[in-house]
Amino acid sequence: MAENIRDIKRRIKSVNSTKQITHAMELVASSKLRKARMRAEARKSYFETMLTSMREMAAQCERIKSVYLEQREIKKTLYIVVTADRGLAGGYNANVIKLVTNAVKDKEQAALITLGSKGRDYFQKRGYDVIHDVIGVSEQPTYAQACEIGKMAMDMYKSGEVDQVVLSFTEFVSTITQRANMIQLLPLSRDEFDEVEMPQKDEIPLIMTFEPSPESLLNYLMPKYICTTIYGAMIEGSASEQGARRMAMETATDNANEMIDVLTLHYNRARQAQITQELTEIIGGANAQK
Repeated sequence: MAENIRDIKRRIKSVNSTKQITHAMELVASSKLRKARMRAEARKSYFETMLTSMREMAAQCERIKSVYLEQREIKKTLYIVVTADRGLAGGYNANVIKLVTNAVKDKEQAALITLGSKGRDYFQKRGYDVIHDVIGVSEQPTYAQACEIGKMAMDMYKSGEVDQVVLSFTEFVSTITQRANMIQLLPLSRDEFDEVEMPQKDEIPLIMTFEPSPESLLNYLMPKYICTTIYGAMIEGSASEQGARRMAMETATDNANEMIDVLTLHYNRARQAQITQELTEIIGGANAQK
C-alpha cells in the first residue's frame, strides 16, 4: 500500500512538471501568435490587390505571348512546401505534408523546395527529390528568402526543368482554425480568373491602360507576384504554426490538469485506505490484549 502511494505521488509530480512546461510553451506561442497575426493581416491588402491585378490582366489579354501563360504538358512539377522547424504543433506539419503526398502520383515527376526542417526530413527519408531546403525561418520569415526561392522556381520553369510550380502552405483562418492549401503559381491559369470581376461594357478595357505593352508589364510584375505570394504563404504558415502550437499546448495543459485531478483522487483514496487499515490493526491489537 505504501509503495502504491509513493508511485501515485511520483506520477503527480511528473505530470505537474509536464504541465508547467506545456503551459509555458502555450504562453510563448500566444505571444508569438500576436506578432505573426499582425504581420499576416498587414500584408493581406497588398497581396490581394496584387493577385487581383495579375488575374485581371491575364484574363483580359488573350493575345499576350508569355512563358508564364504557356500551358505545357505536365512532365515534372516543382512543389514549394512550407512547414515548421519544430514539432509540438498539433497537425500543422502533418496536414500540409499529406496534401503534397496525395498530389504527387510519381516521385520521378516531382521536385521539392522545402521550408522548415520537418518537411525536409519527411520527404528526404522517403526518397523524394528535395533540390533545395531552407531552415530556421519558419517563425521569422523574410522577403529576401521568399525572393530567393521565387527566383529559383522561375528559372527552373523558364528553362523547362519543370512544367508547373505549385505552392503548398497552411492558411491562417483563425486562432483555432488553420487550413492546408495548395495553389498553382506557374503557369498562370486563366481558369482561375473567372472569379475576377470584369469591366462593364461601357468601361474602358483594362488593356488600353497598359504601357508600354501588356507583355512588358506582365514580365515586370511576375517576379513581384511570385515573391509576394511565397512570402505571404510563409507569413500565413508562421501564424498557423503558432496558432496550432498554442492550441496543442493548451489541450496538453488541460489534459495534465485532468490527470492530476484523477491521480489526486486515487492518492486520497489510497491514503484513506491505508489509514483505515492502520486503525483497524491498532484496534485489533488493543482488543487482543484485553
